[in-house]
Amino acid sequence: MNKREHLMRQIQELGFACLDLNLYLDTHPDCKEALIYYNRLCCQLDKATKMYEMHFGPLTNFGHSTSTYPWQWEEGPWPWEYQC
Repeated sequence: MNKREHLMRQIQELGFACLDLNLYLDTHPDCKEALIYYNRLCCQLDKATKMYEMHFGPLTNFGHSTSTYPWQWEEGPWPWEYQC
C-alpha cells in the first residue's frame, strides 16, 4: 500500500469512527468518555485530511478545502475511486 492509499484508508477509518461516535453521542450526550474519544478522533481525522490534501490535493469541495494554483479539484483519482 503506497502513502496515498494508506492516508485514504486512515481517513476512511477515522471518518467512520467519528460518525459512529457522533451517533452514539446523539443518544448519550452525557457520556464524557465518548466525547473525549470523539474529540481525539476528530483531531486525528483533521490531521490526516490535511496531510492528504497537502500531498495529493483536495478531498472535499464547497469551501471545506483550499486549493493551490492551478485549481486541483479536477485532478484524479477522486476520493471515491479508491478500491478497498
